[in-house]
Amino acid sequence: MVGDISLFAWQMFRWLFTRLPRRGTILVNFYQVGVLSLPVVALTGTFIGMVLAVNSYYQFHAIGLENRLGVVINTSLVRELGPVLAATMLAGRVGSAMAAVLGTMRVTEQIDALTTMGADPIHYLVVPRFLACILLIPALTIMADFMGIVGGYFYSVVILGIDHAAYLNHSRDGVVGFDLFSGIFKSFFFGGVIAIVSCYRGFHCEAGAEGVGKAATAAFVYSFVLILAIDLFMNIVLDAVYFKFYSDGTSLL
Repeated sequence: MVGDISLFAWQMFRWLFTRLPRRGTILVNFYQVGVLSLPVVALTGTFIGMVLAVNSYYQFHAIGLENRLGVVINTSLVRELGPVLAATMLAGRVGSAMAAVLGTMRVTEQIDALTTMGADPIHYLVVPRFLACILLIPALTIMADFMGIVGGYFYSVVILGIDHAAYLNHSRDGVVGFDLFSGIFKSFFFGGVIAIVSCYRGFHCEAGAEGVGKAATAAFVYSFVLILAIDLFMNIVLDAVYFKFYSDGTSLL
């Protein structure tokens, strides 16, 4: 399967660097992947920020550091939870749908019909979805980060009564630009994995309605596992780069 996915990705990248699909085809996928995913990503990010505030407040309050709660919430969001949650929502909402749509096209022989008419199905069906995922997931990540920060601030300052100025000052001092960059940088890889795995599962769907359901489920499960694996690897590499150029700490490599 690894070999099949590699060949599938190679065919897609070959089209990506030789001839892009039509503008109308790309914009439709941009709308379905990016615009329609904004509400669920924003809602999820807001609640995650609040959950972090609830779970962290009493531990920090016990040692008299509740004013520094913003550092933990915002750093966790921009470095880790924002990109991973945005990718998870994209895999669940978009990746499963991609696999189901392409699987249905495979079962009903629409993909074979495209080949018969002289159109390459990977160029027509896969490349637009890949571009939509890889280009729009950074925007979804920024939305998840922003709404999580707003949710954490609201619960910490308004409900828990933490000092407004101290919360913002510690957040500003604790979160650096590299934290935001690392989260957005990782999201490109997450989006690419989601698109390739989901389209591959749809193209290799088994016959019947049960096969379509299995393809959609497998697309989400494989994407989620690969997201976590890539996240671990990218964190190690990015931390090594950070400690190499921006800090005197000890590298994790």
